[in-house]
Amino acid sequence: MPTPAATPAAVAELQRRIRALAKERRAVILAHNYERPEVQDVADYVGDSLGLSREAARTDAEVIVFCGVHFMAETAAILSPDKTVLLPDLAAGCSLASTIDAEQLRKWKSEHPGAVVVAYVNTTAEVKAESDYCCTSGNAVEVVNAIPADKPILFLPDMFLGAHVRRVTERENIHVWMGECHVHAGIDPENIRLQRSLHPQAEFLIHPECGCATSVVEAVSAGDVDPEGVHILSTEGMIKRPGISSNDTFIVATEVGILHRLQKAYPDKTFHAANERASCAYMKVTTLPKVLASIEHLQHRITVPADVAARARLSIERMVAIGGGAPVPASPGVDTGA
Repeated sequence: MPTPAATPAAVAELQRRIRALAKERRAVILAHNYERPEVQDVADYVGDSLGLSREAARTDAEVIVFCGVHFMAETAAILSPDKTVLLPDLAAGCSLASTIDAEQLRKWKSEHPGAVVVAYVNTTAEVKAESDYCCTSGNAVEVVNAIPADKPILFLPDMFLGAHVRRVTERENIHVWMGECHVHAGIDPENIRLQRSLHPQAEFLIHPECGCATSVVEAVSAGDVDPEGVHILSTEGMIKRPGISSNDTFIVATEVGILHRLQKAYPDKTFHAANERASCAYMKVTTLPKVLASIEHLQHRITVPADVAARARLSIERMVAIGGGAPVPASPGVDTGA
């Protein structure tokens, strides 16, 4: 939310200045679904991390202002090596991504020679570079099923998504890194049962892309959450669902920032957070003054060394080749044949 001193007029003026300066600098502003409402409202595109990075690669803008967290800006830099990628606040980290680094992964790999590494997209570029495949929450099962059954798998870093994948695929040779998103603690089966008892007719929507709701996905597959009326959806699936549903009330299990986008899209429908405390502090460090300063001074540029970027990109391309969605935009000098 805006700071107490930020009146609606002040917010509108900041947004006007940001848009004008972005146009002058040939910049595109991307905002993740979990950013503050006023930051979402000034963005050219709002969405999930991989979708935003693909959007950035398609645009002819020279500057990408990524209102998200560090690993997302890295992904944009990997897919758009010739563009300037800016992160408005370097404090915008990710508790899930920080649970494993490249050195830890190399050590883990040495303990399991011959294993295939599958990394959730919520990881640093260096970790992606040490991985064989990337995955999202939506295609993790598909990616794992594409790997020969006799191949052991190292799945990282989300222990809840890993447990879900292991249960659904029925593979016993999946080793799971014990990492978690700090926001997931605000969304547990007890909270879900409470909200569903308070709103018994509501549909229950889960969007686990940012890691904070992977524990809910795991709870559903484990039978700890009644699957009746549950929809596990991508960002766009979640945004579209109220438009095709006859229901007028929805319980949303993910970071609370997405409620702003849903309420804007469907002002006549009601949305309840599975838990109001499910808020990512890292997403909320980005403010309008920081966005303005980032464009004004072209500050906090995010770069990825070419060798790391090429290897990280390969793990993303392998995911897409299996069924990760739209193709990764072409990049000169990168072998896409894997």
